[in-house]
Amino acid sequence: MKFFSMFTGIGGFEYGVRKTKGDRWKCIGYSEIDKFAVQVFNRHFPGIKNYGDATKIDPMGIPDFDLLCGGFPCQAFSVAGRRMGFEDTRGTLFFEVARIVKVKRPRYVFLENVKGLLNHDNGRTMLTILATLDELGYDVEWEVLNSRYFGVPQNRERVFIIGHLRGTSGQKIFPIGTGGGETSGMEREDIAYCIDANYYKGNTNVDKCQRTVVTAAITTENAHMFGKNVTRKQVTDIENLTGNVRRLTPVECERLQAFPDNWTSIGVDDNGDEVKMSDTQRYKMLGNSVTTNVIEEIVKRIKDD
Repeated sequence: MKFFSMFTGIGGFEYGVRKTKGDRWKCIGYSEIDKFAVQVFNRHFPGIKNYGDATKIDPMGIPDFDLLCGGFPCQAFSVAGRRMGFEDTRGTLFFEVARIVKVKRPRYVFLENVKGLLNHDNGRTMLTILATLDELGYDVEWEVLNSRYFGVPQNRERVFIIGHLRGTSGQKIFPIGTGGGETSGMEREDIAYCIDANYYKGNTNVDKCQRTVVTAAITTENAHMFGKNVTRKQVTDIENLTGNVRRLTPVECERLQAFPDNWTSIGVDDNGDEVKMSDTQRYKMLGNSVTTNVIEEIVKRIKDD
């Protein structure tokens, strides 16, 4: 199986594939414009061509492939659902996916997005995406999956979309449900809030957001809060008790996304030299990535032939 990756980031889809399929699946190219993410990707997946800006890709310049995957950014669909179909996606990054699929016609399309996609523009955005894929010749299925049910203590809900090229054989992927079952031994308050690209901004200075923080010093008074999800008021309460509250480390965030430790610590530039990543960049990249255990579980259900 050959696949092409779009909006690739640090290689969450690719790592999930590697864990499941090993060398049986081959990434023939990817598309990513963030230079730090590219450097991390190149460290772990050397020798794969980056086609760069998705809006500038010539589909005819890409080798044939069997599957297109990607977590496309959900830009505003200004006319989504008004006319329906392929034309309604122009001006959005989903259009770049559709544009390449229209030419290359891979057997599978495998997409990921935030759960909010389902009610964006009163559901018309999702309806447009489904109608577009249908118009391009794909039978579509989708499901919302939460990372907390796939071996990591993170409450991360994402919608996953699978398109099957009409006329080709292929078993149904969804529903998967809770996968391997709820994270063993964890209470609800032990499950981390969703790690996002803004997590690096800190604990108490992020308005209208909840953050998972850890008390760096454990006392009798605050032991019940250690490693818990807390609100802004609770952060203040802990600070009053200990004066020492910290956010999750980049390595802890890597574990919440089911990457190996230090996956994002070092990148490789165009000259082949190693580049150390700042914590700020690591938080951003991990917040924008996918939980690789979920990718692994989905990919297990896609036939190799």
